[in-house]
Amino acid sequence: MTAIQKALAEAIGTFWLVFGGCGSAVISAAFPEVGIGLLGVSLAFGLTVVTMAYAIGHISGCHLNPAVTIGLWAGGRFPANEIPVYIIAQVVGAVAAAAALYLIATGHADYNIVENGLASNGYGDRSPGGYAMGAALAIEILLTFFFLMIILGATDGRAPAGFAPLAIGLGLTLIHLISIPVTNTSVNPARSTGPALIEGGAAMGQLWLFWVAPIIGAILAGFVYKFFDGSGQDVVGE
Repeated sequence: MTAIQKALAEAIGTFWLVFGGCGSAVISAAFPEVGIGLLGVSLAFGLTVVTMAYAIGHISGCHLNPAVTIGLWAGGRFPANEIPVYIIAQVVGAVAAAAALYLIATGHADYNIVENGLASNGYGDRSPGGYAMGAALAIEILLTFFFLMIILGATDGRAPAGFAPLAIGLGLTLIHLISIPVTNTSVNPARSTGPALIEGGAAMGQLWLFWVAPIIGAILAGFVYKFFDGSGQDVVGE
């Protein structure tokens, strides 16, 4: 596949993740009597990854997340020279999805972006459960670490074939079930950037944490998983 093909696949896939995941929170969860709630939103994020893994996994690897791309590099699974193209494509897809979601959400007379937002991430007074910055930093590092461990393990050549998308999607669902009350769940800098750019204000002011923490967690997981591959050597190209 060419770099353009891979980038386009990543942009489309990340659009689907943000539109499906954040869209479920903004649109479907807004109806308490029939809404999907925290469990439904968590499942929605997981399902976007499962569906896209089957749709574009064979094209770009279906990263959909700058932390995943960097974590795979740290684990010896991805070449450094392709990182910028992937991250740019992922952010473009996320911003486009947030813009599309905003366009649709504003079709409802009661929607107000200041009050309702676009499922952006936050801490302190922007945390759904009122969790402080330290707690947000810790949980984003920890859960991104485990997310990358799941990805690296499920896509290992020694793992059962064909089940990686399910393991990764279910892993992301569990991560959301744990951390929506803390940060609204990021573990994905692109997912955080799209809604924050459209919302602006405080969402942009706190965006730094949702780049720093996931990338730290991803790099740690990449280095740790190298100890499990039997050689500690990079496997890019194998």
